[in-house]
Amino acid sequence: MLITRRVEFSASHRCAVPGWTDEQNQAVFGPEASRYSHGHNYVLEVTLSGEVDPVTGMIVDLKDVKEVLHREVVDPMDHRDLNAEVPPFDHIVPTPENIAMEIWRRIVPHFSTPTVSLHEVRLYETEHLYVEYRGE
Repeated sequence: MLITRRVEFSASHRCAVPGWTDEQNQAVFGPEASRYSHGHNYVLEVTLSGEVDPVTGMIVDLKDVKEVLHREVVDPMDHRDLNAEVPPFDHIVPTPENIAMEIWRRIVPHFSTPTVSLHEVRLYETEHLYVEYRGE
Protein backbone atom coordinates (compact mmCIF):
# COMPACT_ATOMS: atom_id res chain seq x y z
CA MET A 1 0.00 0.00 0.00
CA LEU A 2 1.19 3.53 -0.75
CA ILE A 3 0.18 6.75 1.00
CA THR A 4 1.22 10.28 0.04
CA ARG A 5 1.44 13.43 2.14
CA ARG A 6 1.78 16.88 0.58
CA VAL A 7 3.35 20.00 2.10
CA GLU A 8 4.29 23.35 0.61
CA PHE A 9 7.09 25.79 1.19
CA SER A 10 8.41 28.91 -0.49
CA ALA A 11 12.09 29.47 -1.06
CA SER A 12 14.45 31.38 -3.28
CA HIS A 13 17.52 30.13 -5.05
CA ARG A 14 20.06 30.86 -7.74
CA CYS A 15 21.28 28.13 -10.06
CA ALA A 16 24.99 28.69 -10.47
CA VAL A 17 28.02 26.51 -9.97
CA PRO A 18 30.36 28.11 -7.42
CA GLY A 19 33.68 28.85 -9.07
CA TRP A 20 32.26 29.18 -12.57
CA THR A 21 32.22 32.54 -14.32
CA ASP A 22 28.94 34.38 -14.83
CA GLU A 23 29.22 33.53 -18.53
CA GLN A 24 29.61 29.79 -17.85
CA ASN A 25 26.65 29.76 -15.47
CA GLN A 26 24.53 31.80 -17.88
CA ALA A 27 25.34 29.37 -20.72
CA VAL A 28 24.18 26.37 -18.65
CA PHE A 29 21.40 27.77 -16.47
CA GLY A 30 20.18 30.76 -18.48
CA PRO A 31 18.08 33.25 -16.48
CA GLU A 32 18.22 30.94 -13.42
CA ALA A 33 21.89 32.00 -13.09
CA SER A 34 21.07 35.65 -12.50
CA ARG A 35 23.18 37.28 -9.81
CA TYR A 36 20.01 37.54 -7.76
CA SER A 37 17.91 34.77 -6.26
CA HIS A 38 14.39 34.16 -7.46
CA GLY A 39 11.63 32.34 -5.64
CA HIS A 40 9.30 29.39 -6.07
CA ASN A 41 6.31 28.04 -4.20
CA TYR A 42 7.41 24.42 -3.95
CA VAL A 43 4.96 21.57 -3.50
CA LEU A 44 6.43 18.44 -1.95
CA GLU A 45 4.72 15.06 -2.10
CA VAL A 46 6.21 12.27 -0.01
CA THR A 47 5.00 8.74 -0.67
CA LEU A 48 5.45 6.00 1.91
CA SER A 49 4.91 2.28 1.49
CA GLY A 50 3.94 -0.30 4.03
CA GLU A 51 1.41 -2.81 5.19
CA VAL A 52 -1.88 -1.68 6.64
CA ASP A 53 -2.01 -2.33 10.36
CA PRO A 54 -5.04 -4.58 10.94
CA VAL A 55 -5.89 -2.80 14.19
CA THR A 56 -5.48 0.87 13.20
CA GLY A 57 -6.19 0.48 9.50
CA MET A 58 -3.20 2.73 8.75
CA ILE A 59 0.27 2.34 7.27
CA VAL A 60 1.55 5.21 9.39
CA ASP A 61 0.11 7.94 11.57
CA LEU A 62 -0.14 10.94 9.25
CA LYS A 63 0.36 13.45 12.05
CA ASP A 64 3.79 11.87 12.61
CA VAL A 65 4.53 12.23 8.89
CA LYS A 66 3.46 15.88 8.97
CA GLU A 67 5.67 16.52 12.00
CA VAL A 68 8.74 15.01 10.30
CA LEU A 69 8.15 16.94 7.06
CA HIS A 70 7.79 20.22 8.91
CA ARG A 71 10.81 19.64 11.13
CA GLU A 72 13.15 18.36 8.40
CA VAL A 73 11.97 20.29 5.33
CA VAL A 74 9.45 23.08 5.82
CA ASP A 75 10.91 24.73 8.91
CA PRO A 76 14.52 24.83 7.60
CA MET A 77 13.62 25.75 3.97
CA ASP A 78 10.46 27.88 4.05
CA HIS A 79 11.06 31.54 3.22
CA ARG A 80 14.80 30.97 2.99
CA ASP A 81 17.43 31.72 0.37
CA LEU A 82 18.55 28.14 -0.22
CA ASN A 83 22.03 29.12 -1.45
CA ALA A 84 22.76 31.31 1.55
CA GLU A 85 20.81 29.72 4.40
CA VAL A 86 20.32 25.99 3.80
CA PRO A 87 23.28 23.63 3.69
CA PRO A 88 24.34 21.88 1.49
CA PHE A 89 23.19 24.45 -1.07
CA ASP A 90 26.02 26.77 -0.14
CA HIS A 91 28.18 24.47 -2.31
CA ILE A 92 25.66 22.36 -4.29
CA VAL A 93 23.48 23.95 -6.96
CA PRO A 94 19.86 23.98 -5.66
CA THR A 95 18.25 22.52 -8.75
CA PRO A 96 14.95 20.70 -8.23
CA GLU A 97 16.86 17.44 -8.64
CA ASN A 98 19.35 18.29 -5.90
CA ILE A 99 16.64 19.66 -3.61
CA ALA A 100 14.62 16.44 -3.97
CA MET A 101 17.69 14.31 -3.18
CA GLU A 102 18.46 16.45 -0.13
CA ILE A 103 14.88 16.13 1.10
CA TRP A 104 15.15 12.34 0.70
CA ARG A 105 18.40 12.33 2.68
CA ARG A 106 16.79 14.35 5.49
CA ILE A 107 13.64 12.25 5.85
CA VAL A 108 14.63 8.68 4.93
CA PRO A 109 15.91 7.86 8.46
CA HIS A 110 12.44 8.61 9.83
CA PHE A 111 10.71 6.28 7.38
CA SER A 112 12.96 3.25 7.37
CA THR A 113 11.29 0.89 9.80
CA PRO A 114 10.06 -2.69 9.57
CA THR A 115 6.53 -1.38 8.90
CA VAL A 116 7.03 1.71 6.70
CA SER A 117 9.54 2.87 4.12
CA LEU A 118 10.07 5.94 2.01
CA HIS A 119 8.94 5.15 -1.54
CA GLU A 120 9.24 8.45 -3.41
CA VAL A 121 9.82 12.17 -3.11
CA ARG A 122 8.10 14.32 -5.73
CA LEU A 123 8.98 18.00 -5.77
CA TYR A 124 7.11 20.53 -7.88
CA GLU A 125 9.12 23.66 -8.58
CA THR A 126 6.32 25.06 -10.72
CA GLU A 127 2.95 23.85 -11.90
CA HIS A 128 4.66 22.57 -15.03
CA LEU A 129 7.91 21.17 -13.61
CA TYR A 130 8.48 18.44 -11.09
CA VAL A 131 11.08 15.82 -10.28
CA GLU A 132 10.67 12.40 -8.69
CA TYR A 133 13.34 10.72 -6.62
CA ARG A 134 13.28 7.15 -5.35
CA GLY A 135 16.51 6.83 -3.45
CA GLU A 136 19.99 5.80 -4.29
